[in-house]
Amino acid sequence: MAPRVLSWISVSLLVFLASWSCAAARGARAPRAADPTYGFTSVRLDESNFVLQRPYDEASGARYSFDGTVRKLWVLASDKPHARQSHTSPRTEIRMAGYDYSSGVWQFEGYGYVPSGTTGVSIMQVFGAGETATTLMLHVYDGALRYYDRQLVEDAIYDRWFRLNVVHDVEALTLTVYIDGEQKLHVHGRGGDSHYFKFGVYAQNHDSSCMESRWKDVRIFKKH
Repeated sequence: MAPRVLSWISVSLLVFLASWSCAAARGARAPRAADPTYGFTSVRLDESNFVLQRPYDEASGARYSFDGTVRKLWVLASDKPHARQSHTSPRTEIRMAGYDYSSGVWQFEGYGYVPSGTTGVSIMQVFGAGETATTLMLHVYDGALRYYDRQLVEDAIYDRWFRLNVVHDVEALTLTVYIDGEQKLHVHGRGGDSHYFKFGVYAQNHDSSCMESRWKDVRIFKKH
């Protein structure tokens, strides 16, 4: 074979290898995040599974709306508790019913939205624990989503839709929180014999006069 042909083949091969190496390097630097719902199966939900808790002296329409897509929940700092005999803070929450669990790996998924000005409020919780009422709560303080009133989970959540996934492994005593598909928190659970998911608004320390969150595409998953 002529030297000129060999030279052309060698150059072409080097160009191909260089382009392949660059593509491989780009792929290695930016791996695609795994979907947190992979390996889980969604459970069947209908409106009977979405149980509203609101100030006991208010009609449901005064603190909650649902247009078939978006659930809007709000509460005032001056509102009464959800039950006449309760001494808890004001809340308008959805309690996910029909899928209480005491074992296995369960997951909550929903797209949440918190308007600016809402602060000092829990927007999602995993209810049930050993010595406390909850094993996980996600609070909003001045636009930051936090684990209770402690470590930061996600900053700057005001006025935007975010995808929230919360995975609870009962036997392993762990909870993992994902925002927009990225793991943001991994903590130990707090025990307890029975758990369920809740979302909405539940007043906490330093709460604003009005608290609101919006939710859509809420689903529950179980790992088999």
